[in-house]
Amino acid sequence: MTDHDRKPRFQRSSGKPSRSGPPRGNWRERNHHDDDVVILYGWHTVTAALANPRRRIRKLLLTENAARRLAEETIETRVTPEIVRPQQIDHLLGPDAVHQGLLAEADALPTPSIETLPQEGIVLVLDQITDPHNVGAIMRSAAAFAVKAIVTTARHSPEATGVLAKSASGALELVPLVLVQNLARALTTLNQRGFLTVGLDSAGGENLAAVPLQQPLALVLGAEGKGLRQLTRETCSVMTRLDMPGDIKSLNVSNAAALSLYICASRLGLMG
Repeated sequence: MTDHDRKPRFQRSSGKPSRSGPPRGNWRERNHHDDDVVILYGWHTVTAALANPRRRIRKLLLTENAARRLAEETIETRVTPEIVRPQQIDHLLGPDAVHQGLLAEADALPTPSIETLPQEGIVLVLDQITDPHNVGAIMRSAAAFAVKAIVTTARHSPEATGVLAKSASGALELVPLVLVQNLARALTTLNQRGFLTVGLDSAGGENLAAVPLQQPLALVLGAEGKGLRQLTRETCSVMTRLDMPGDIKSLNVSNAAALSLYICASRLGLMG
């Protein structure tokens, strides 16, 4: 499933805020069936989207404090924002969302195809990791280690919106997300294109810190608890594990991703 042929559209405006009453209807319900719409909230998430020319912003809600801060930091809004009270954004997102006075409705970003990924550096492959907090944290680590893309399935993965985008803290704008229908076929394609596909699992046969590595490398991570599926394991070039000296031998998947990326980037000479 790819969308690389769809052309992103850009909307420009004077950026001058306009005041409005409460937004009509429930935003979450109104956009529930529109797969091309994403909801972004929080300072880092929204400002990263505003700075991304590939991201079309449809609508922007700001509190007075957030609008003032954007103006002070000379961040262009690209659309005319609506100035609202914080409680209005709370009503749209729910009381637990830390929105910091910013909420944007935007187009989904175009996604590249797996055949166009650069044959260098590191790619992350996620096997049915469904927790948006974990995927968002993994995306943040991926951006920190200059990962070329994240490959995941179109099904059994969280949408690139809302909680995931907030947890990614702007990384959604930096790391391309490749959606595929069949992960084993995607791994086969990566193998055929010269990628070393390295599965990471607590039952992996070799220590990641000791196994020979080369570029391009695809690091494959599974969901917490069940880990990598059997067919995913069989399609990887090598299965590895993280050896740790403490009594607990497994990590949260987002922590495992960060540690694994550090090991791989260091050993591949990508840190300097």
